[in-house]
Amino acid sequence: MTTSDTAANPKPFWLSDNFAPVFSETTEHNLSVTGTIPTELKGRYFRNGANPPSGKSEDWFLACGMIHGVELDGGKATWYRNRYVQTQLLEEETPSQESRMKLENSIANTHIVGHAGKILALAELSLPIEVSKDLDTHGPYTFDGKLKANMTAHPKICPVTGEMLFFGYSFMPPFLTYHRASASGELIQTEIIDVKGGTMAHDFNITENYVIFMDLPIVFDMKLRMEGGLGIRFDEEYGARLGIMPRKGTSKDVVWFEIDPCYIYHTMNAYEDGDEVVLDGCRLVGYMTEDMVKPPLPMLYQWRMNLKTGAVSERQIDDLGVDFPRVPDSKVGQPYRYGYTAEFGQETPTVVAFHKYDMPTGSKTSHHLKNGRTGSEAVFVPAAGSTSEDDGYLMSYVHDPATDKSDLIILDAKNIENDPIAVIHLPARVPAGFHGSWIAD
Repeated sequence: MTTSDTAANPKPFWLSDNFAPVFSETTEHNLSVTGTIPTELKGRYFRNGANPPSGKSEDWFLACGMIHGVELDGGKATWYRNRYVQTQLLEEETPSQESRMKLENSIANTHIVGHAGKILALAELSLPIEVSKDLDTHGPYTFDGKLKANMTAHPKICPVTGEMLFFGYSFMPPFLTYHRASASGELIQTEIIDVKGGTMAHDFNITENYVIFMDLPIVFDMKLRMEGGLGIRFDEEYGARLGIMPRKGTSKDVVWFEIDPCYIYHTMNAYEDGDEVVLDGCRLVGYMTEDMVKPPLPMLYQWRMNLKTGAVSERQIDDLGVDFPRVPDSKVGQPYRYGYTAEFGQETPTVVAFHKYDMPTGSKTSHHLKNGRTGSEAVFVPAAGSTSEDDGYLMSYVHDPATDKSDLIILDAKNIENDPIAVIHLPARVPAGFHGSWIAD
């Protein structure tokens, strides 16, 4: 979407229907539940999203972040609360470019993750913001002063080592910087990665021994930025490539693989298979253009890169428009069988269904939302003592237009086509948003 869309329609999609912001911070205890919450679930489900306090925003991605959380304990939903991430940008109704450029002034609207006892609200052009388990804002988090640049909203936490691996991108040199933090939260590696220009690198992934960078043709355009909005465009001439580097490597160790021009907002997972590194993700053909009526839909693809021969191949797994791919945290960077996605509607990024993919075969089972309900990204939560990869639950906020309120639903991940095993009724509406996490006690 562009500024012209906003001018032509004073209520663009990101300010309409369940994308519209809410204006109250709410706390409610002892929530009503239909069904049964598994008693083993003890922790908090958090999801982040853009929520402009003025009710106005030039783009869905540029508004200040609001986190919605539900605490579960002993088969009960003990509380719901929603809170803005408190930064200087929240206090400024129309933040200046100078203010937006300060690393500590995060919109903090994209993701929320837990690592080394910290809970971090993330947006990719700034420092992470630490929040408490009750969603109070502590402030910018710098890894004891060692992180001096922005951090992606999509870090990867290795289930084997406990390390958090991440990167930051910039439209000014250095364009791409890689970081590695220990399981205890110490920043132990920072490397500048050589790329030819500044591109929007929203995500990346890891395997047991490697990290995978995505150098894709979404480039910065100052003219578009001055007109409002994100100021980015798809430039097929830039090319597209995937870079594989040992986790403890440097820029000179990166092996680049050219792929067909595309954009990959989100990766599902990656792993090693003999001489090959395999990456699964949601591929877009093109991106935003000034005359676009509706955005292209991402579809699930797989890339295989052979480190011995230099060959790369890609295949389409499904022709359905899906995104927000997730796997169990225990399978990040590991060979896996099941991945979970959200299906988007045709006109706006409204989640209308959840899909569970059997990745070796490409087959899927589905949970379709009914009666106009719309969802959010679905997060996998393992069952206690789980013995199989899909032994667990999927959690997502779902909006009911009949009541204009939202629920937190819990699906049995083994049988996602069934009705939810629990529906937790919330006292407020949770707007459509971005990413979240289950953070267990």
